[in-house]
Amino acid sequence: MKVLVTGGAGFIGSHVADRMVADGHDVAVVDDLSSGRREQVPGAANLYQMDVESRWLDRVIERERPEAVIHLAAQVSVSRSMREPMFDAQVNVLGSLGLVLACRQHGVRRLVFASTGGAIYGDTEVLPTPETFPAWPESPYGAAKLAVEHYLHLFHRLDGFSAACLRFANVYGPRQDPHGEAGVVAIFAGALLEGRAPTIHGDGRKTRDYVYVGDVVEAVAAAMRGEACGAFNIGTGIETDVNRLYGLIAGAAGSDLAAVHGPDRPGDVERSCLAIGRATEVLGWRPRVELAEGVALTVDYFRQRVAATA
Repeated sequence: MKVLVTGGAGFIGSHVADRMVADGHDVAVVDDLSSGRREQVPGAANLYQMDVESRWLDRVIERERPEAVIHLAAQVSVSRSMREPMFDAQVNVLGSLGLVLACRQHGVRRLVFASTGGAIYGDTEVLPTPETFPAWPESPYGAAKLAVEHYLHLFHRLDGFSAACLRFANVYGPRQDPHGEAGVVAIFAGALLEGRAPTIHGDGRKTRDYVYVGDVVEAVAAAMRGEACGAFNIGTGIETDVNRLYGLIAGAAGSDLAAVHGPDRPGDVERSCLAIGRATEVLGWRPRVELAEGVALTVDYFRQRVAATA
């Protein structure tokens, strides 16, 4: 089928675009290349360089006539959303809403929306946290993703618009930006391989659910093929604190550098771990890559990049 991937030059999006091409789909990519890289876009895909707020996005959808849209383009930094909530809302709410309205207008059959499981629930007393638990985000980023989920639920009730909201846990893997604010595995790996001691925000006891990008791609493909609507947690159901994660990354990097501890970041929750039973039951999806294996694959990717630039 014809598939449009927003953010398809970025970390998760480029892996998804690769998978769509490999599956034989006709793929178009929309990306402003602010953080994505042109060389990560599959050669078989049409690339439109624009952001999701562009007035030309409607024209792209009208021209390409995709049957499915996978919406991954976003402002992804929780800390930036705390500093610039208006900018976050402009991209993550208004940009997404404009895309959704264009999809409805031009007959898109299926939308897969990249939401967040790490930021949408806030600090909860139920871990792993199921989709039925009340969502009370503690950052504008989480609030923006939840707002888009509500719009999609509304449009499904109004006219049957078909959308799956995938609440990603903390995704990591090859192609993640080691110099950004998000993506602790890439940041730690990049620093250690360059001989620098990375910074852990706080005491390192905050927990997250770390899911490998290859498993996330499988979840996206399953959601695109299916018809089930609503929210699906995409994680592992395993809680890991930052100190243990750092130990795994340092071990894979062959480094004995100790991390530097800095102040906590506003908007970061203390604990996060997702219950994945609904995705397993409804989408037929479950994660396959264990954390130690995924960390080793990721560190090896960055080691090759460092070697190539040496």
